[in-house]
This record gives sequence, C-alpha cells and structure tokens, in this order.
Amino acid sequence: MKKVAIIMGSDSDLPVVSKAADTLKQFGVPYEVHIYSAHRTPEQAKAFSESARENGFGVIIAAAGMAAHLAGAIAANATLPVIGIPMKSKYLDGIDALLSTVQMPSGIPVATVAIDGAVNAALLSVEILAVSDSELAAKLAEKRAADTQKVLEKNEAAQKQFNV
Repeated sequence: MKKVAIIMGSDSDLPVVSKAADTLKQFGVPYEVHIYSAHRTPEQAKAFSESARENGFGVIIAAAGMAAHLAGAIAANATLPVIGIPMKSKYLDGIDALLSTVQMPSGIPVATVAIDGAVNAALLSVEILAVSDSELAAKLAEKRAADTQKVLEKNEAAQKQFNV
C-alpha cells in the first residue's frame, strides 16, 4: 500500500494535523509526518516533493497557515495528488490560508479541505488510495455505514424527545 505524507509548515500545526494521522491509522494506512516550510526550508520541501513518488507515497497532505504556500510549493514539485489543509490563524481565522491554498494556477492542482479540516484531508487520501485497493474501499464503506447509523440513532432520540 502507498504511504501518505503529512507535511506541515510549523509544529504549531500538530494539534490539528494529528487528527489526520489518527484517521489514517484507523484505516491502517501508513504515513509519515514532516515539518517543512515553503519559506524557511524551500530546498528541503522541494527535495521531499521531487522524491515522494519513488519513496512510496501516493498522496501528500500539506497543512499551512497565513500565506499558506506549502501545498502549492509541494504540488509544483510532485506529480502526486496534494491535499491542502488551510490552518486557522489568530488574525484572519484562516481565511488567508484558505484563499492561498485554493487559488492555485492552472496546471498545479491542489485539492483543498476546510480550514483545520485534517480529518477530511485524511479521508480524501484514503479515498484516493482506495481507487486501486478494494480492502481500503471496503473499510470506507463500513465507516460510511457506521456514520449513517449514528445519525439515524440521534434522529430517533430527537424524535422521542421532541415529538410527543
């Protein structure tokens, strides 16, 4: 099975990004976590991106806040799917990161999830890998069925409480 790379621009992103790692672990998807900055370690980020495919990665998740150029810098140097997680900041609540991540030029795509959307980034990674892995696809179907059941149980409880 291909690995997922989880790259963040700063260790301050760890509390959010750890949710992606936890989600991948639940599905049994191997992953690596790295801290590279598009601005402070551009050569290292580029070297990682250029060698990601040959090093067994199938998807790269890139989390960054503020200027949020990490996902774009990674995508510019890799031919793998890149999923950007715009990180919430204290100044603009992550809107700056969202716009920086989602507004990529033609030819360098970056899939973008919600601000601090680490779980969805991991789930999208699993879906991408599941295209060629039927076991992983079955695990996704099981999760969806379990999520559906939870909502239906909550619906039933609400109906009992409010619909006399």
